[in-house]
Amino acid sequence: MTWVPDACTLPTVEQPLRVAEFDRLFADHLVAADRADPQTVELVLGADSHDSAADLIARESGCCSFFTFTLAEPANGHLRLRIQVPPTQTAVLDALADRLHR
Repeated sequence: MTWVPDACTLPTVEQPLRVAEFDRLFADHLVAADRADPQTVELVLGADSHDSAADLIARESGCCSFFTFTLAEPANGHLRLRIQVPPTQTAVLDALADRLHR
């Protein structure tokens, strides 16, 4: 977990568990992903992922305040999640994006 930035306040012992939660969300619900720009990833998730996605991003926002998550209500059977970071945190977004299709 060398890519976790110093700005993250999640205890070190919990960081692998959080990564596993993102991996599970992506494995179970990811329909499509697009790297809109170096600071933005746009995800399409199954509509049934709303509660788990909302819970996960709320907790992640609490420890990594540099993330901006925008969760759109389900439409056409899909949920849209936009993840943005400031320019100083693109390496973190790169690492998260690398986990999308594991």
